Amino acid sequence: MSAPAPSPLTIVDAEPLPRQEEVLTEAALAFVAELHRRFTPRRDELLARRAGRRAEIARTSTLDFLPETAAIRADDSWKVAPAPEALNDRRVEITGPTDRKMTVNALNSGAKVWLADFEDASSPTWENVVLGQLNLIDAYTRNIDFTDAASGKTYALHPAEALATVVTRPRGWHLDERHLVDANGAQVPGAFVDFGLYFFHNSRRLLDLGKGPYFYLPKTESHLEARLWNDVFVLAQDYLGIPQGTIRATVLIETITAAYEMEEILYELRDHASGLNAGRWDYLFSLIKNFRDCGAKFVLPDRNSVTMTAPFMRAYTELLVRTCHRRGAHAIGGMAAFIPSRRDPEVNEVALEKVRADKDREAGDGFDGSWVAHPDLVPICRESFDKVLGDRPHQKDRLREDVHVEAADLIAVDSLDARPTYAGLVNAVQVGIRYIEAWLRGLGAVAIFNLMEDAATAEISRSQIWQWVDAGVEFENGEKATPELVRGVAAEELAGIRRETGDEAFAAGHWQQAHDLLLRVSLDKDYVDFLTVPAYEQLQG
Repeated sequence: MSAPAPSPLTIVDAEPLPRQEEVLTEAALAFVAELHRRFTPRRDELLARRAGRRAEIARTSTLDFLPETAAIRADDSWKVAPAPEALNDRRVEITGPTDRKMTVNALNSGAKVWLADFEDASSPTWENVVLGQLNLIDAYTRNIDFTDAASGKTYALHPAEALATVVTRPRGWHLDERHLVDANGAQVPGAFVDFGLYFFHNSRRLLDLGKGPYFYLPKTESHLEARLWNDVFVLAQDYLGIPQGTIRATVLIETITAAYEMEEILYELRDHASGLNAGRWDYLFSLIKNFRDCGAKFVLPDRNSVTMTAPFMRAYTELLVRTCHRRGAHAIGGMAAFIPSRRDPEVNEVALEKVRADKDREAGDGFDGSWVAHPDLVPICRESFDKVLGDRPHQKDRLREDVHVEAADLIAVDSLDARPTYAGLVNAVQVGIRYIEAWLRGLGAVAIFNLMEDAATAEISRSQIWQWVDAGVEFENGEKATPELVRGVAAEELAGIRRETGDEAFAAGHWQQAHDLLLRVSLDKDYVDFLTVPAYEQLQG
């Protein structure tokens, strides 16, 4: 007997959008409904499992490689599926949201891959969710050329052979989509909305273009979560009648728990896996979140003091390269978030040298490619990897058998000499308020102090404030991290923003709302796992 038809999904609390009927077709929503019906209960169980694991970390102050999966790690015989041609050379990847301008600029950037982001670089307004999908459809059908009404500048795609390969990043497991509900009123996970709409509309189109539906999987915390994604892929390919293994996924190793399960994550996705990525900013956020109340040895210094040369970050990235190459997967490096300034050449020169050193280090360590956040950084990243790779598409033959990482090395935060500073607290407040305000206006990728910030860096900012207050950190100026001090710094920042913007622009923004939300997620005794969850409740549209 055939399975019952999935319950229809209803669009709620959403104003009609131009051309939304091209995305929200009856057939596409039926597919998303099937994913929701089949897999949301397992998603819910895995989210509950996260809470249990966090409680165990709070009790033991440690993590270890899993004894129950030791056989997978010891087995040298398995590899991931060979990379498709479109994903074989990934030496430069650019990231960004799926608005129309970014879509054209990213595809034209000269990067090998564009991470088309529905996650941390996108504020999930209904307009961004739906029109982002429409922009990708228009890109594949070459209907995306446009002239900006404000500037008069025309944006047009380069020839097909010069365009970046798209790898789409859906939302993480923890975020729901409030505008799509089932017959019981339950919200559909955002991951199924983003993945489902993109896969349904573009899979066959991509195959015709000689590519395929490729994805970045964010916020993964365990191999069981990777197993869920693999099962989603299997069902999706059967549903549309395309060959198994057509989908390829790169998993962001951006949680501390996933760092202990890299091999198992690749194993679960081995027929669909194409690599792992060192998601450095979310990784720091996850480390703070999970060990936030485990004592002084886990108190991180200012975010800008935790470079990729820190011993525990070196352990993480070198283990990632070794793991990937042992299993035939690509190892993709971390984000260069600097935004070049056309007004300050001195700032540019210093920052670009840091970017170059970062990419040189990654290429020298064995990574096969890396991320940038701005088109002007594409040539710098390419040059670093060209010097090492030459004409080769990757360096998977570098097995890094010299790397030996113990479980304790990944959480050796106390190996750093740096300490939290008062200036670091001020910066965390500044970035937190400014980013949240932009997010509430529908912007997920925001230039702040010459850095492209996304939700991950806002998460670091508020988590560091929480940890420093909880630990009673004393700064170099004698001030102690207290709720009162944080509120005072936040009040000063809010007043400074009002002076900077003027009263009219200040009133038109979401500044007070952002200030209040930052203090809530930074100072509440009950730590909120993701600031985007309470922020989503306040997001209009």
